[in-house]
Amino acid sequence: MTTAMTSRQILEKLVSFPTVSSESNLDLVDWVEGYLNDLGVTCHRDYTEDGRKASLFAHIGPEVEGGVILSGHTDVVPVEGQAWSTDPFTVVERDGKLFGRGTCDMKGFDALALGLAARAAKAPLTRPLQICLSRDEEIGCIGAPPMIRAMQGVVPKAALAIIGEPSMMQAVTGHKGGIGFVTHVRGFEVHSSLIDRGVSAIMEAAKLIDWGNRMNAENRARGATGADALFDPPYTTLHVGVIEGGTAHNITAKDCHFLMSFRCVPGEDADEWGQRYVDEVRKLEAQMQAVQPSSYIELSSSWNVPGLRPEENGEAEALVRRLTGDNATHVVSYGTEAGQFQTEGYSAVVCGPGDIAQAHQPDEFISVAQFEAGEAFMDRLLKTLCE
Repeated sequence: MTTAMTSRQILEKLVSFPTVSSESNLDLVDWVEGYLNDLGVTCHRDYTEDGRKASLFAHIGPEVEGGVILSGHTDVVPVEGQAWSTDPFTVVERDGKLFGRGTCDMKGFDALALGLAARAAKAPLTRPLQICLSRDEEIGCIGAPPMIRAMQGVVPKAALAIIGEPSMMQAVTGHKGGIGFVTHVRGFEVHSSLIDRGVSAIMEAAKLIDWGNRMNAENRARGATGADALFDPPYTTLHVGVIEGGTAHNITAKDCHFLMSFRCVPGEDADEWGQRYVDEVRKLEAQMQAVQPSSYIELSSSWNVPGLRPEENGEAEALVRRLTGDNATHVVSYGTEAGQFQTEGYSAVVCGPGDIAQAHQPDEFISVAQFEAGEAFMDRLLKTLCE
């Protein structure tokens, strides 16, 4: 394997791996580890319990604490059902844009970080660089926490983490946190003409979904104050994106499954919202069981992602502002792994190339201009690490 690769060539290689979250990412991890090993960089993996996926982290430079982490994820969202005009897993340049699944979210940043790693491995670093590539970000940021724990005592602890989610190379210092519950409503089947004797799992589930609608309306009407007012929308939101259940139009549904998710502004506690949902579920369950004792509602946690809190005199924010010249205040409503790094004692900021509006879309792209802006950022970071 040649190590003389540009960041653009690395991007093309990374995109060629169809690392949809439902599939293994080991082919990509194998390639990245081989690439870094050729540079003389030792890599470490954190596997899932079944060994089908892994996160990867590496340390470059002096064996001292206080380094800089560049953090990205390796997984992408599915392409099924989307009308792509090009092969999703081949980078295609057209009209100043680089099309391909993950070019924006977030293999563009991953490629830039690995391109920097190649240059850093040959540079006289006085401050170390660490590369972190996680698994399973797209299904609830579940890969970063065990990766961060695995790093402790294996590589010197860095001072700060730059999470390269698409932010148009702006310094994002705050984002919403969230929590999600897989919800299984078990009803009782009867002929729909005798609906009062049965329990329709779908119709009961609809009551919980309508509760979510009411909470959204109340939160919207209440408005926001302080830092919460910076977000768009400036309040906690509840959402159900997928629902399935039932067998026929004239049978009360025995089962209904859906995911209730919460995106919480920093001024509100995601766990408190989760408890409110649990309380609502148990109240409804009691009503169902008054009709048919065998009915129930089962909950399991799908994801729980802490928000990113703006830091007072944050080292990560200060570094990114110095490298980008961006002095404005930016917060976002999507979640990232930044809050997870922050929870583990790292100063954290979000800064990466591309526009989040392109993420998860058919014909996803990153503009060539944004990719080049990311490359210039990496060049400036390298100089800083050598000072």
